[in-house]
Amino acid sequence: MTTRGVLYVHSAPRALCPHVEWAVAGVLGGRVDLDWVRQPAAPGTWRAEFSWQAGPGTAAKLASALRGWQQLRFEVTAEPSAATEGERYSSTPRLGIFHAVTGIHGDILVPEDRIRAAMARAALGESTLENELAALLGKPWDDELEPFRYAGEGAPVRWLHQVV
Repeated sequence: MTTRGVLYVHSAPRALCPHVEWAVAGVLGGRVDLDWVRQPAAPGTWRAEFSWQAGPGTAAKLASALRGWQQLRFEVTAEPSAATEGERYSSTPRLGIFHAVTGIHGDILVPEDRIRAAMARAALGESTLENELAALLGKPWDDELEPFRYAGEGAPVRWLHQVV
Protein backbone atom coordinates (compact mmCIF):
# COMPACT_ATOMS: atom_id res chain seq x y z
CA MET A 1 0.00 0.00 0.00
CA THR A 2 1.39 3.39 -0.95
CA THR A 3 0.27 6.97 -0.80
CA ARG A 4 1.37 10.13 -2.56
CA GLY A 5 2.25 13.44 -1.02
CA VAL A 6 4.06 16.71 -1.45
CA LEU A 7 6.72 18.38 0.67
CA TYR A 8 6.77 22.17 0.47
CA VAL A 9 9.80 23.80 2.06
CA HIS A 10 8.57 27.38 2.08
CA SER A 11 11.68 28.98 3.53
CA ALA A 12 15.04 27.80 4.79
CA PRO A 13 18.33 29.62 5.33
CA ARG A 14 20.92 28.54 2.75
CA ALA A 15 23.06 26.78 5.38
CA LEU A 16 20.08 24.62 6.37
CA CYS A 17 19.24 23.42 2.83
CA PRO A 18 21.66 20.46 2.73
CA HIS A 19 20.46 19.36 6.18
CA VAL A 20 16.87 19.37 4.92
CA GLU A 21 17.93 17.18 1.98
CA TRP A 22 19.72 14.75 4.32
CA ALA A 23 16.69 14.55 6.62
CA VAL A 24 14.33 13.89 3.71
CA ALA A 25 16.73 11.32 2.25
CA GLY A 26 16.84 9.56 5.59
CA VAL A 27 13.06 9.20 5.57
CA LEU A 28 12.75 8.20 1.91
CA GLY A 29 15.75 5.91 1.97
CA GLY A 30 17.67 7.37 -0.95
CA ARG A 31 19.62 10.39 -2.11
CA VAL A 32 17.59 13.59 -2.44
CA ASP A 33 18.72 16.66 -4.39
CA LEU A 34 16.11 19.39 -4.13
CA ASP A 35 15.93 22.23 -6.65
CA TRP A 36 16.29 25.26 -4.37
CA VAL A 37 15.09 28.67 -5.54
CA ARG A 38 15.15 32.00 -3.75
CA GLN A 39 12.15 32.77 -1.57
CA PRO A 40 11.11 36.37 -2.30
CA ALA A 41 8.80 36.49 0.73
CA ALA A 42 11.83 36.22 3.04
CA PRO A 43 15.02 37.53 1.44
CA GLY A 44 18.02 35.36 2.23
CA THR A 45 15.96 32.17 2.36
CA TRP A 46 15.33 29.41 -0.17
CA ARG A 47 12.36 27.23 -1.09
CA ALA A 48 11.87 23.82 -2.68
CA GLU A 49 9.07 21.38 -3.27
CA PHE A 50 8.62 17.88 -4.57
CA SER A 51 6.12 15.06 -4.71
CA TRP A 52 6.77 11.65 -3.25
CA GLN A 53 5.16 8.22 -3.26
CA ALA A 54 5.82 5.90 -0.34
CA GLY A 55 4.15 3.96 2.42
CA PRO A 56 1.47 5.34 4.73
CA GLY A 57 2.99 7.33 7.58
CA THR A 58 5.65 8.94 5.40
CA ALA A 59 4.15 12.42 5.85
CA ALA A 60 4.43 12.07 9.63
CA LYS A 61 8.01 10.84 9.33
CA LEU A 62 8.96 13.77 7.10
CA ALA A 63 7.32 16.28 9.45
CA SER A 64 9.09 14.71 12.43
CA ALA A 65 12.45 14.80 10.66
CA LEU A 66 12.06 18.52 9.84
CA ARG A 67 10.30 19.87 12.92
CA GLY A 68 13.38 20.57 15.03
CA TRP A 69 14.74 23.51 12.99
CA GLN A 70 13.33 26.81 14.17
CA GLN A 71 14.23 28.73 11.00
CA LEU A 72 12.30 26.38 8.72
CA ARG A 73 8.81 26.87 7.29
CA PHE A 74 7.31 23.80 5.64
CA GLU A 75 4.21 21.79 4.84
CA VAL A 76 3.83 18.09 4.14
CA THR A 77 0.69 16.62 2.65
CA ALA A 78 -0.33 13.03 2.02
CA GLU A 79 -3.27 11.99 -0.11
CA PRO A 80 -5.81 9.58 1.32
CA SER A 81 -5.52 5.97 0.21
CA ALA A 82 -7.80 2.95 0.39
CA ALA A 83 -6.52 2.22 3.90
CA THR A 84 -5.74 5.66 5.37
CA GLU A 85 -7.06 9.18 5.54
CA GLY A 86 -4.99 12.01 4.14
CA GLU A 87 -2.78 14.22 6.28
CA ARG A 88 -1.44 17.73 6.37
CA TYR A 89 1.40 19.04 8.50
CA SER A 90 2.30 22.73 8.63
CA SER A 91 5.18 24.24 10.55
CA THR A 92 6.39 27.77 11.21
CA PRO A 93 9.07 29.09 13.57
CA ARG A 94 6.50 31.09 15.56
CA LEU A 95 3.67 28.55 15.78
CA GLY A 96 5.42 25.20 15.71
CA ILE A 97 3.73 22.26 14.03
CA PHE A 98 0.08 21.72 13.08
CA HIS A 99 -1.39 18.37 12.06
CA ALA A 100 -4.75 17.67 10.46
CA VAL A 101 -6.43 14.62 9.01
CA THR A 102 -7.88 15.27 5.57
CA GLY A 103 -10.65 13.56 3.66
CA ILE A 104 -10.83 12.50 0.05
CA HIS A 105 -11.65 16.04 -1.12
CA GLY A 106 -8.96 17.72 0.97
CA ASP A 107 -11.28 18.90 3.73
CA ILE A 108 -9.89 18.89 7.27
CA LEU A 109 -11.61 16.28 9.42
CA VAL A 110 -11.80 17.27 13.08
CA PRO A 111 -12.44 14.50 15.63
CA GLU A 112 -15.49 15.06 17.79
CA ASP A 113 -13.50 15.02 21.06
CA ARG A 114 -11.47 17.99 19.83
CA ILE A 115 -14.66 19.86 18.93
CA ARG A 116 -16.12 19.11 22.36
CA ALA A 117 -12.93 20.34 24.04
CA ALA A 118 -13.05 23.55 21.98
CA MET A 119 -16.68 24.10 22.96
CA ALA A 120 -15.82 23.53 26.64
CA ARG A 121 -12.95 26.05 26.55
CA ALA A 122 -15.25 28.58 24.89
CA ALA A 123 -18.00 27.94 27.46
CA LEU A 124 -15.50 28.52 30.28
CA GLY A 125 -14.49 31.82 28.73
CA GLU A 126 -10.91 30.66 28.05
CA SER A 127 -11.31 31.50 24.38
CA THR A 128 -14.00 32.19 21.82
CA LEU A 129 -15.53 29.37 19.80
CA GLU A 130 -14.41 31.18 16.64
CA ASN A 131 -10.76 31.19 17.79
CA GLU A 132 -10.97 27.56 18.89
CA LEU A 133 -12.38 26.42 15.55
CA ALA A 134 -9.84 28.51 13.64
CA ALA A 135 -7.04 26.73 15.52
CA LEU A 136 -8.59 23.30 14.84
CA LEU A 137 -8.63 24.14 11.11
CA GLY A 138 -5.06 25.46 11.10
CA LYS A 139 -6.00 29.05 10.26
CA PRO A 140 -3.08 30.64 12.16
CA TRP A 141 -0.65 28.46 10.15
CA ASP A 142 -2.45 29.23 6.88
CA ASP A 143 -2.32 32.96 7.64
CA GLU A 144 1.40 32.84 8.37
CA LEU A 145 2.31 30.60 5.42
CA GLU A 146 0.15 32.24 2.75
CA PRO A 147 2.74 34.86 1.69
CA PHE A 148 5.28 32.05 1.29
CA ARG A 149 2.88 29.92 -0.74
CA TYR A 150 2.04 32.80 -3.04
CA ALA A 151 5.71 33.62 -3.57
CA GLY A 152 6.25 30.04 -4.71
CA GLU A 153 3.69 30.04 -7.53
CA GLY A 154 5.23 28.88 -10.77
CA ALA A 155 8.13 27.14 -9.01
CA PRO A 156 9.15 23.77 -10.43
CA VAL A 157 7.89 20.61 -8.76
CA ARG A 158 10.01 17.46 -8.75
CA TRP A 159 8.30 14.08 -8.55
CA LEU A 160 10.10 11.47 -6.45
CA HIS A 161 8.69 7.97 -6.17
CA GLN A 162 9.57 5.19 -3.80
CA VAL A 163 7.70 1.99 -3.19
CA VAL A 164 8.08 0.63 0.31
